This record gives sequence, structure tokens and C-alpha cells, in this order.
Amino acid sequence: MFDRAPVPSALASPTAARAIRRREGSRRLVDVGRLLSQVLTVRCAGCDAPGAPICRSCRFALLATPPRRPGVLVAVPFTGRARQVVLGFKFHNRRAVAGHLAGLVRRRLEQVGVRPGIDVDVVTWAPTGDARRRERGFDQAELIARHLARQLGLPCRRLLVREESSGPQSGRSRAERLRAPGFRARLDRPGRAVLLVDDVATTGATLGSASAALRSVGARDVLSVAVAGTPVRTRRRPNGHRRPLRQAA
Repeated sequence: MFDRAPVPSALASPTAARAIRRREGSRRLVDVGRLLSQVLTVRCAGCDAPGAPICRSCRFALLATPPRRPGVLVAVPFTGRARQVVLGFKFHNRRAVAGHLAGLVRRRLEQVGVRPGIDVDVVTWAPTGDARRRERGFDQAELIARHLARQLGLPCRRLLVREESSGPQSGRSRAERLRAPGFRARLDRPGRAVLLVDDVATTGATLGSASAALRSVGARDVLSVAVAGTPVRTRRRPNGHRRPLRQAA
């Protein structure tokens, strides 16, 4: 018997091999495309819906009546969907919403009749600690302050340095938050009327401490503002009436 020569396989031909490689390459491109679509799709900071940095529904939620807080002008309540938008911006790198949040503060300033260049002449912010800034890649209060300054046509200056021993406020109890973080202040010129910006006001301790530091170095006036604020807690009196709990300025 003679040995029969092997029959060449169609899959072993150069043409078939190129076709297989093309199919495999196409699959990889589809997989990469799906991954990029997931990563690059713009999603709402409040509800994670695709399409815009803040969806229509969340924009309406941000028009809620702000709480009144002693010593701090607040743009929106730190509750519900508005809270989710602010937390998405702060903790999930949704920086695209910073300009919109600054716009909410600008609108609130207009509502109460604050005149840029007259009532306030410089914008600054209550800085977060260096560790938090490195972790997030940005300082959320600074980002809002710089957008707000551009919208108001005012200069934005870094006038405060946070004492590193103070540590972050987020994650602390109310009693711990009331122990205000420390700040060092400097003014580029005396007699400034400062617009002091933060992202969230809970007890008011951070803005109160920062405001005191600015006044100690010669600020003529300090107006503290925050994008969001928690409602003022109340305590029931024996006669049934309520009065606000004492708040830090």
C-alpha cells in the first residue's frame, strides 16, 4: 500500500487564515467599542441616566426652595436628588456639573440682591485638605468658586490654607463637625469684601472658621455661601413650640 498524501485543509490556506484574523480583530474592536461606550457615555450626576451631566429631572430637583441657615446663604437643600447631584460631583468626579452648581449660587445671590463689585469684590473658597485633594484630583469648593467668579465677573483668589491637623469633615458625627477645622488666611489687599464659597454647609463650622480667619487679617466683610445646606434642626420646647438648635456661624 502506498502512503496517501495528506489533503491540505482549507483552514490552513493563507486566505482562510487572513479571514479568521479579520473576524477575531472585528470581535476585539466591538468589545473595545462597547467598553469605550460605557466609559465615555455622559451620565447624570444625580441619577446616572445617560445623556447629560445633569438630566432634565434632576435640573428641576435643583430648583427646590433652599433652607434658611444662620450665617450662610444656601442655593439648594442637601436632600433628595439635589443631594445626589452634589455627592456625584464631589465623590465621583462629575466635574462637568461645577458650572451649573455655580450658576445656582449666582442665582441665589441675585435673589437676595448681592451686587458683585459693590457688596463683594473677590471670591475665595474654604479649601479641603491636601490628602482629600490628592485623592479626588481636585478641590470641589475651588472648582465651584472659580466658575462662580467668572459668572460674576470677579477675581478668584486663594486666600485660605487649611490646617492639616483638622482632617476632613465628611464622615464625621455632628458633634465632631461642630469642632471647626482651622484655617490660616491672607489677603492680597486689606479691606476686601470676600465671597466665601463651599460645596455643602451642614453645621456651618467650616465656613464659620474660615470666615473668622479672613476677618482676623483685615477683611471688611465676608459673605459665606454654599451650593447645598442641610435643613436647620429644631428642638421642641415644653410648650410645644420649636426653636432652632444652636448653629455655628
